[in-house]
Amino acid sequence: MTLSKARFDRPFYLGMSLLIAAIVIYGFGRTVDGSLIHPDFPRPPILFVHAAVYLGWVLLFVAQTALIALRRRRWHRRLGWIAFVVGGALPPLGIATALAMTRIRSSLGDSDDVAFLAVAFYDMAAFTVCFGLAIWWRKSAEVHQRLMLIASIGLCVAALTRFPAAVVPPNWGYVFVDALIGVGAVRDLIVLKRIHTVYLWALPLLILFQIGANALYILQPIPYLDLAYVLIGGG
Repeated sequence: MTLSKARFDRPFYLGMSLLIAAIVIYGFGRTVDGSLIHPDFPRPPILFVHAAVYLGWVLLFVAQTALIALRRRRWHRRLGWIAFVVGGALPPLGIATALAMTRIRSSLGDSDDVAFLAVAFYDMAAFTVCFGLAIWWRKSAEVHQRLMLIASIGLCVAALTRFPAAVVPPNWGYVFVDALIGVGAVRDLIVLKRIHTVYLWALPLLILFQIGANALYILQPIPYLDLAYVLIGGG
């Protein structure tokens, strides 16, 4: 990476991490009272653990991009071990939380939430793949930072769905997620004069699996619903 490209990288990734943090804080901040502080039905304890780890990941991502922007690569690598643990904990916690919440809502008669499991599982799978590949290619800065950015952007979808409908229309969460990833691709096109291979592979695949997950949610085929009920212990 040339010096001029590095100068563009540092503020870009820091700016994107701050934008992600702002989206998460604003989106979940609108519903934290009704969801966590004064919920309309008892929340499982794992939800609070998941929320803490999720917020921890967002803060770590901001810290890591800030350390790179400040050229503190040694501290970045040291903090990376904590990020590895927190990021690795997110998928199992996310899946366990989705199952626990769906189990409760299903007992209250919310069958639609059972069908939504496909979307929740997709979110965790997408993060796991991007995060895992980012760890694998951690010695390649250009690949690592793009995969980490994509993984973190993907986690914004839950916050985006909590935005006012006038800002993010219903069911448009993934459109905004993909647009944010597209910002990275456009940045590459402007600075590098080409779109990095990570975006060329990741974005189309993510869109394809988003469509698949939402198709399961909307169409609710019987075999899928049967499996979902088995997963929550209701089948």
